[in-house]
Amino acid sequence: MSEKTILGGDLVASAAAGPKEGWGLHIRDGVIDDVGPNASLTTAHPGSPVLDARGMLVIPGLINTHMHMYGMLSHGISVPVSPQGFYAFLEEFWWPYVEDQLDRDLIRDAAALAAVEMVRSGVTSFSDILEAPNAIPGALEAEREAIEAAGLRGILSFEATERMGAANGRLGLAENAEFVRAHNRPGSPVTGMMCIHTTFTCSAGFLKDARRMADELRSGIQLHLSESPYEPGWCLEHHGKRPAEFYADLGFLGPDVLASQCVQLSEGEMDLLAKYGVRASHMPLSNCEVGGGVAPVPDLLARGVTVGLGSDGYINNFFEVMRGAFLIHKAYRQDPRVMPARTVFDLATAQGARALGLADAGTLEPGKSADIVVIDADLPSPLNERNLFDQLVLYRNPQDVEMVMVRGRVLLEGGRLTTVDEERIRARAKEAAAALWRKK
Repeated sequence: MSEKTILGGDLVASAAAGPKEGWGLHIRDGVIDDVGPNASLTTAHPGSPVLDARGMLVIPGLINTHMHMYGMLSHGISVPVSPQGFYAFLEEFWWPYVEDQLDRDLIRDAAALAAVEMVRSGVTSFSDILEAPNAIPGALEAEREAIEAAGLRGILSFEATERMGAANGRLGLAENAEFVRAHNRPGSPVTGMMCIHTTFTCSAGFLKDARRMADELRSGIQLHLSESPYEPGWCLEHHGKRPAEFYADLGFLGPDVLASQCVQLSEGEMDLLAKYGVRASHMPLSNCEVGGGVAPVPDLLARGVTVGLGSDGYINNFFEVMRGAFLIHKAYRQDPRVMPARTVFDLATAQGARALGLADAGTLEPGKSADIVVIDADLPSPLNERNLFDQLVLYRNPQDVEMVMVRGRVLLEGGRLTTVDEERIRARAKEAAAALWRKK
């Protein structure tokens, strides 16, 4: 039996609970079994090894609900094209220069580096979508090896699409199904989910088959939804209805659906997502990169839709992602009251856990997994109960993360990763990126 007592400065069990000064928690066998004032913890658990985090913030592990780990290799890539518009971005750049060039070795090296960056950013759980049509079968297993080595909790999926033909699309569905069958069991740190791309790369029959497979596997299913005006326009032209309406008519929508991006939604589509209990993942920064627009996240939240935050493999500093969610909506709506820091923190923790179906993550409560982040609270201005969420979201960064723990296992301590050789991983990833760039 393993146990540990963490004595905190300010414990933030959840956005709803708010900060508790001088509180900590006790962990037994990777699970939180006691939360309370530091003095009561030391009395209740004499002899328990102590981690002294007084003067620091103790928060739930952050949750990245939409990641493309392979995207790490594309950062800064120079290509002889300048795509005009969202579909051109995919067709002229992203597909030929990145996705179609990936092999399993490149995928493994990218995943290892992504894991390093997520741990350093306080992320303990994430969902990834791999897009590598020439690397299947076996691509998800390459990712899994890197993630399990790092110690993170991950939900992996392959983006099945018919853009390269029906046969490749079927291989993508099979890649997900086989991974789910192999790894979706209680206690598994890395599991799988069914996944498709969009209405403009998948036929109606293909979407129905993916939905049926997800039902049979009980795996849930994720997709990209209206990342830009392109998909709604395409769907109206080819199906006479908007994407969410099309999915609803197919019988596709439900509470096990995780829809990412969700930028260009009509009022009626937002109502449909709420009606069917669809969960959403918000990428405030990458939506800016492709000129997709600003997702109507405040409207989704007002309808009761669960929304998590994602980095999209673009800017993976999760503190920057939180800042983006805090700032962009204020500017877009010309209202400083929109998306307060406390709400953003909720999206990054408890709502993110619900979005991924992680019942044991997202908050620090007895019975929850010991997925914990300790953050230096030495700020240049006073930290108090009224400003803590603003200080955390706006003025903390990965270099302030002192410790990261997943299921009671320490992945980072004192600024050093404990599970993997970061220097070696960064060197290999740099070589992998150079190899990818040479392919075209």
